[in-house]
Amino acid sequence: MIRPLRVALTATLALALTIPAGAAPAAPPAHPAPAGVDRAGALRLAADTWRSMVAMTDPGTGLPADNIDGDLAPGSRSKYTSPTNIGSYIWSAVAARELKLIGERELVRRVETALDSLARLDRHADSGMFFNWYDPATLELLRTWPVDGTPVYPFASSVDNAWLAAALMVVHNALPQLRRRSDPLLEAMDFGFYYDSQARGADVPVGLMRGGFWVEPPPGCSLPGNYRGRGPDVHYTCHTYGAFNSETRMISYVAIARGQVPPAHYFGPWRTFPDTCDWSWQEMKPVGGWREYAGVPVFEGAYRYRGLQFVPSWGGDMFEVFMPDMFVPETRWGPKSWGRNHPVYVRGQIAHGLDDAKYGHWGFSPASDPAGGYREYGVDAMGLDGPGYPSDQERTSVDYGFAGCPDRPAQPEPAVYGDGVVTPHAVVLALPYAPAAAQAELAKLRREFDVYGPGGFYDSVAVRSGTVAERYLALDQGMVLGSLGNLLGNDVLRRQFTRGGAERLLRPVMRMEEFSVPPRQ
Repeated sequence: MIRPLRVALTATLALALTIPAGAAPAAPPAHPAPAGVDRAGALRLAADTWRSMVAMTDPGTGLPADNIDGDLAPGSRSKYTSPTNIGSYIWSAVAARELKLIGERELVRRVETALDSLARLDRHADSGMFFNWYDPATLELLRTWPVDGTPVYPFASSVDNAWLAAALMVVHNALPQLRRRSDPLLEAMDFGFYYDSQARGADVPVGLMRGGFWVEPPPGCSLPGNYRGRGPDVHYTCHTYGAFNSETRMISYVAIARGQVPPAHYFGPWRTFPDTCDWSWQEMKPVGGWREYAGVPVFEGAYRYRGLQFVPSWGGDMFEVFMPDMFVPETRWGPKSWGRNHPVYVRGQIAHGLDDAKYGHWGFSPASDPAGGYREYGVDAMGLDGPGYPSDQERTSVDYGFAGCPDRPAQPEPAVYGDGVVTPHAVVLALPYAPAAAQAELAKLRREFDVYGPGGFYDSVAVRSGTVAERYLALDQGMVLGSLGNLLGNDVLRRQFTRGGAERLLRPVMRMEEFSVPPRQ
């Protein structure tokens, strides 16, 4: 999600998720937890996390704020929200119902109110897309940033709209009684409006997705155009999303499932960039080679870090890799790709935090900066981007060079890392792949830091200084609830998202691919 950096944002198994008994749900869910997961503790975390989502939500409009202070005071709700935040709230409500934190009547009431407000928001009529920033109390499209008064140029982000569309697809299947409200919103959203069929060149039969568009020329770089030829030209971002192992692949998943781009587009974005000096700006020289799927040439590249071989994400963080997995059963549908990559990626995050940086903790992902604001955090070595996302406040990075290219000699590795920043949502995302390690990390965070409040885990902690960002973000809390809903609720979000077009159009292309990741590491 595009978030202005100027915004001020300031679990043994049972112990991992222990909270006061009064916060436990009224009745247990019908679905048992997977082996190795403490269901009771995970339910208590879900109950508290849901409390934060309720506190963020305006009771009149049913739309969540982007964030709220750690004490959940209504007056501390932010004065802005986004399509991603709204989608997070809707799918969190569905997960809460599945976990019996709320009943069917409350779920319908909450989602119905949110849908009615969505229908009142200003949208881009020709694409059906929502803009990035609204006032959740008044529903006004923001043209002035409420924090500092700077101008806002209405922007229709492709990835933010994809998260909202995913939530609406879940509503269609999970709440058929609300289809008359949700379906018109969803059916109007045409992701082909972002699809540049020529982005990979005329010799590649599929294209890439633009980052979004403005309806009026913004400051800085933009490209006038209209890929659908419907309505006036818009002003596209100058970039397309070329790295596939990122949260932005959700745009492709939604667009393919809705029949708005060809299924072979799945193979359009890069797994890594090629291993020639033309691409030497990427983090390291990949290993692997070329394959072809559905007529599309794919460089099946991989990186190596601490004895592990994997397909990197863009920044080396957790939400990029695992947020789309909340909706698409990637390890089942792509057993030779994501089924190999996801467990190894988690192992790399753990190895960085415990063995490389020696923080004693792990779980790195964009989150609130404990010093104020919002920042990208990750494992630099596990990301495609050369500068990468650092894991600490000091922005410690690595440069392995690019073998064979004179302009990229390797640099010495860091002798020491600084104040590492861990975010609990990243650890929760790892629960399906490393349940014992994830629950032990959550327990250790609670034992060593004042990191748990009335709405569950606070957003982040700098582990050397102990500085905690006592703030809740709708996006990050939505990842916690979505993950726990799937884990304890029989894949509730995946079941509801994939019925229909995803099963028919997306699954066949996913099962074709084999990453350059060994089946056993």
